[in-house]
Amino acid sequence: MSDMNQDAATRVDEETVATAASFDELGGGSNSGSDAPLETLLDVTLPVVIEFGRTKMSVQEVLGLGTGAVIQLEQAVGEPVQIYVGDQRLAEGEVVVIGEFFGVRVTRMVGNQGNGSAKQ
Repeated sequence: MSDMNQDAATRVDEETVATAASFDELGGGSNSGSDAPLETLLDVTLPVVIEFGRTKMSVQEVLGLGTGAVIQLEQAVGEPVQIYVGDQRLAEGEVVVIGEFFGVRVTRMVGNQGNGSAKQ
């Protein structure tokens, strides 16, 4: 092997050793997270979405919307609204008015039931 090829082989070996060493350093604390108390997650912020209806519209119909346009939804008045936390359906509720604001009263928890676990 020429000196040039031998130098290149030595550099590759040194890079491989350096990379392997860095992975070894990172691998030490893999199961330390299992002992963390639940309180560490209590400050995590998740999006909450209240869905009170859906519809499908063509792009042309969407572009035609303007101030005062009314969009008819597939859900009838009085049906429960869906409450999502993250992408998981968590509960159903009813719309309430509190002073000048709207709110949602939770009427049923749906938990991990198979058919409603993700937004469609």
